[in-house]
Amino acid sequence: MAELGLNEHHQNEVINYMRFARFKRGLCLKTVDSCFQDLKESRLVEETFTVDEVIDMLDGLRTVVHSEVESELINTTYTNVLLLRQLFSQAEKWYLKLQTDVSDLENRELLEQVAEFEKSEFTSSNKKPSADLIKPKLAPLNEGGSELLNKTVACLQEENEKLKTRLKTIETQATAALDEKSKLEKSLKDLQMIQGDQKTNANQDITELENKVAALKCQFEKTLNDSTANRKFLEENLVTTKHDLLKVQDQLSTAEKELEKKFQQTAAYRNMKEILTKKNEQIKDLRKKLSKYEPED
Repeated sequence: MAELGLNEHHQNEVINYMRFARFKRGLCLKTVDSCFQDLKESRLVEETFTVDEVIDMLDGLRTVVHSEVESELINTTYTNVLLLRQLFSQAEKWYLKLQTDVSDLENRELLEQVAEFEKSEFTSSNKKPSADLIKPKLAPLNEGGSELLNKTVACLQEENEKLKTRLKTIETQATAALDEKSKLEKSLKDLQMIQGDQKTNANQDITELENKVAALKCQFEKTLNDSTANRKFLEENLVTTKHDLLKVQDQLSTAEKELEKKFQQTAAYRNMKEILTKKNEQIKDLRKKLSKYEPED
């Protein structure tokens, strides 16, 4: 590495550009010198001049020098732009993006370093420039090639292949995930349909049970009503039977009284006894019937 921190090839390119710049700078200085020389030869022909004449000559000289210097500075700017354009064009062929730091252009330390480099290359050395340093233009990178750029491109291509492989893997995984999602959605729909059918069947079963419960309730109420009616009927029969019993008892009492009157009559007594026996049997029967209809405690 040389003084500017560049490799030999790039340093030779810098030397070529500095040689071109020194040549343009020399032409500019010669032009300025010729302006003063023209003034001497054309205007300074008399021994004495007035103040107005001196001012007029200086104004004219200033205008000419200003025009020449401005033209040279503009041309230098355009030249630098063209040089940057060449470098950027070569970089874009390899898909590179170069960056510049304008603040370094006013770095006094770097400017002094360039001045020392120029002094060592052009002022202190009387050697003639070699044929390798004199080139009409920058050698395109696509002819000689750059090892660094080749390595960069190779790395980028390798990274690109890795990204392609990863992309294929991701696409495969995404396809599998989509298939799994479709299967899950189908299973979910089937499950929802099954649940819907089960829910419908459950609703139907509930409706049937409700209908059965309602029917049983109606039947129970009907049975309860029938039981109530039967109970009322039995109670009425019981009351009637009790009345009959009372009537029989009354008849028995009457018969006993009559028996006492006719007690002395044997035949009559016998007849009455038979009647009494029959009545007793009737009472027993009536009591048995009555016990059947009496409600249990």
